[in-house]
Amino acid sequence: MLNCGVRIMIRQLTAVLFVVLLTLGADGNYDTNAKIKAVYIYNFTKYIEWPKDYRETSFVIGVLGDTPLYEELEKISATKKVFEQPIEIKKFTSASDLNKCHILYIPSGSKEPFSSVVTKIKSYSTLIVTDTPGMAAKGSAINFVIMANRQKFELNESNAVKYNLKVSNSLEALAILVN
Repeated sequence: MLNCGVRIMIRQLTAVLFVVLLTLGADGNYDTNAKIKAVYIYNFTKYIEWPKDYRETSFVIGVLGDTPLYEELEKISATKKVFEQPIEIKKFTSASDLNKCHILYIPSGSKEPFSSVVTKIKSYSTLIVTDTPGMAAKGSAINFVIMANRQKFELNESNAVKYNLKVSNSLEALAILVN
């Protein structure tokens, strides 16, 4: 049986731990899956074919807004290439800042209306990747989802085709298909 002083100390430590855990996620940007999503995004490059003129310069992955995924993509870009192209990670603060990129990641909670993003990039061959429920049905080509406590992704191939992208059958086999 624990004495009163030990019980009070355990309660205080538990309270401190609880406050620390809350502060880790207080800004809304804490994403325990950022590293996993970054690896997925890098691997998507192996299963998507962009038009020929997109293979001539750096392979650009854009991130809209603030997310820990940006830093994880930066780490990957330091050591990896996509088809001999160096990887360049760009952070966009708003839809009006968007320009040509191969992949655009839009995190959940983005303050930018999805329609504004689509309007801005409609003339580019950009793979739109999101992580908000229902976005694959609303216009993104790939949408991250959690199923059975595992990171998965939805694929809407027709949304990729709209941007002149070709999706390999191998990627389709790995995805949750959405129309």
